[in-house]
Amino acid sequence: MSILYTADLHFGHENVIGFDGRPFKDGDEMDRCLIERWNTRVRPEDTVYIIGDLCCRNKKPSEWYLEQLSGHKILIQGNHDGTTLKSLAAMKHLEGVERMLHIRDGNNQIQLCHFPIAEWNGYYKGAWHIYGHIHNKKGDTYEFMRTREKALNAGCMINNYAPVSFDELVRNNRLFKEQE
Repeated sequence: MSILYTADLHFGHENVIGFDGRPFKDGDEMDRCLIERWNTRVRPEDTVYIIGDLCCRNKKPSEWYLEQLSGHKILIQGNHDGTTLKSLAAMKHLEGVERMLHIRDGNNQIQLCHFPIAEWNGYYKGAWHIYGHIHNKKGDTYEFMRTREKALNAGCMINNYAPVSFDELVRNNRLFKEQE
């Protein structure tokens, strides 16, 4: 069993392609690719923490996406998850929903929150923070968060549009920071 992380998938959100510079011609292609990459990576016994913004402005219901995604899915609420949270059908495909969650992954203590935070539970004791929300933007929040050695952006766009392990998240964040 693996623990994997992703954020800001924005299933069904046509405008996010331009916002993030995603390499898809349209929303349908993006949705197909995200589902395919997820299921290539995630086994039924794996747990995936979706760190907010599963769907946004989607024409298909949230459960349409969730029922196609392998693994145990836990949603950390983002600012675009209201429709998903109101759907009883979608909620049946989630093993849990939290606003913020502290977990252990191997030897690592990790605070999960969709929004980047300056100091988190266990900050002074070596805990990590995995967040989303800022996508692949390198604005003021990014500049601040990059000073936080143990803060990791789980945005799908910097993680090859697939859920990733903790070690892959560390590597992908390092590579993203090197792309100046």
